[in-house]
Amino acid sequence: MGQLTRLFVISRIFFMGFLISGAAIAETSPIEAVSAVISRTGAAPDDYVAQTIQAALEPLSSAFPPLLTSRGHQRVDPSRVVMDFYMHRSYRSAWANDSDVIQLLKSLSETQADGLDPADFHIDELAKARASMQAAEPTVAQRAAFDIAATRTFITALLQLRRGKVDPSRLDIHWNFDPVGADPRGDMNNLFAALDAHDVARAFAEAPPQEAVYRSLRVGLAQLRKVRGAGGWPKIAEGQSLKPGMDDAAVAQLRARLVVGGYLAPSKKQRTDYDDSVAAAVKKYQTEQYLGADGVAGAATLAALNVPVEARIDQVRVNMERARWLLYKLQGTFVIVDIAGYKVALYRDGKAIWRSRVQVGKPFRSTPVFQAEITYVTFNPTWTVPPTILVQDMLPKIQRDPGYLAANRIRALDREGNVLDPSTVDWDNPRGITLRQDAGPDNSLGQVVIRFPNDYSIYLHDTPHRELFAQSRRATSSGCIRVENPLQLVELLFNDPVRWNSAGIQAQLANGKTENIRLPIKVPVLLAYWTVDLSNDGRVMFKPDVYGYDSAVLRGLNLPSELPVLDVRRAGTSAVATGQNQQ
Repeated sequence: MGQLTRLFVISRIFFMGFLISGAAIAETSPIEAVSAVISRTGAAPDDYVAQTIQAALEPLSSAFPPLLTSRGHQRVDPSRVVMDFYMHRSYRSAWANDSDVIQLLKSLSETQADGLDPADFHIDELAKARASMQAAEPTVAQRAAFDIAATRTFITALLQLRRGKVDPSRLDIHWNFDPVGADPRGDMNNLFAALDAHDVARAFAEAPPQEAVYRSLRVGLAQLRKVRGAGGWPKIAEGQSLKPGMDDAAVAQLRARLVVGGYLAPSKKQRTDYDDSVAAAVKKYQTEQYLGADGVAGAATLAALNVPVEARIDQVRVNMERARWLLYKLQGTFVIVDIAGYKVALYRDGKAIWRSRVQVGKPFRSTPVFQAEITYVTFNPTWTVPPTILVQDMLPKIQRDPGYLAANRIRALDREGNVLDPSTVDWDNPRGITLRQDAGPDNSLGQVVIRFPNDYSIYLHDTPHRELFAQSRRATSSGCIRVENPLQLVELLFNDPVRWNSAGIQAQLANGKTENIRLPIKVPVLLAYWTVDLSNDGRVMFKPDVYGYDSAVLRGLNLPSELPVLDVRRAGTSAVATGQNQQ
């Protein structure tokens, strides 16, 4: 039984028989009884509502966790925020001012600009409830139920804008991004202050991430929706590659598609020739879409051009959600690995001061998404072969070629670390055997490893497989991140121009010793997964979803809201308070 279900049962017992109705009620409910008692005290009507709200919420308060209890990842519970909100204002009604309700309804309808679904927030039901209460004098219980429902909707929408609708920890067992850097109490106080100031619109404007990248995604989403409204992108006939020098009806379709995408200037008449301007536009498109940039519209390029605009809209929505999960983490000095973009960057004070291409894990050995802290660098590393690679990759090679280990300077070790003669090992059943590759330029980890302790044995490292950096899609490793220019990153991480400049690093490598050197300051590293990017001119670029993660996020975004449907003619305040849909 879930928390809200348990609370629903508890609250139903507490408010047995409570229904809000404009008609006569056969039995007086506890909340109606509270109103009757208050009325005999001569209290003001607003006090009736406050005490009615308090009667509905106070018994439930202890059932919800505190807003923030630890450094560990924790989603903020909207019900807890509702409780805190009303305690903050001594249970006074929050929505007595109709202009606030109008602002709320308008702001909820505008959440589509952030990739959310306004229908999640039951705008029509809130609007109907407002109209019903304006048509006839509402009871105290009706006012209390409407107030709680509006508050819960307000807070739920703002939390979704602030930190996302989907819980990423339910999608990825590796997820360990904690709320450090986020201030849920401060966030909530800002929201409370906006409502106290009758500036609901400001609360909605300030809730989403304020970073430029998020604003650009918002603009990109609006532009894609305009394309959809105009009928979508022109379809290009597939089946043959379109190349410079060709003259074909399909080239006219290609031209039209490039014009709509902003890659090619429009011409006064339809043209079917594949000239230099088309080739240049195709190259630009290929570069921005993480395709091989050869100027030829081959199968992969045509497939990307023909992706429906609706799918691209969903792709932007998914990545706006990821932005809401992560952008609050991007402060100070940090390293971020863009897994699907095959790149890494070092940021200081919000600016990228260094970038490099990387190779990441193959789809069946994917690089996990998580955060850690870079603590030390290993110079001239040895490489201990992980068990999975030993069984799946190494053993077949050793069984085919007895000289494989010696040729690659790999030693076989027993459980005590003693070096074994490979010819004495039963390679059909190599139990208790560890393989370790000696340090050297051909070592699988290259010259340096940048370490950040984690549960997955993942790190950034050099590689002898430098030819793979020329590929546009670089999911080629067994999970770790191979860096094209790791020594540059090492120098920047040490940030010591006297001891750890380029010459000092080369001297350290030249001594040939395997040595771990700690950084003077730990540097956060985030391994993140984004399937969109932004060009230098702010255009949204789309990456292949190499690990197929987008679909789960999209399903979560499209799931119906758990908010209760509000009907003030028949509404249990307990259900409104706990978030249960009315039966």
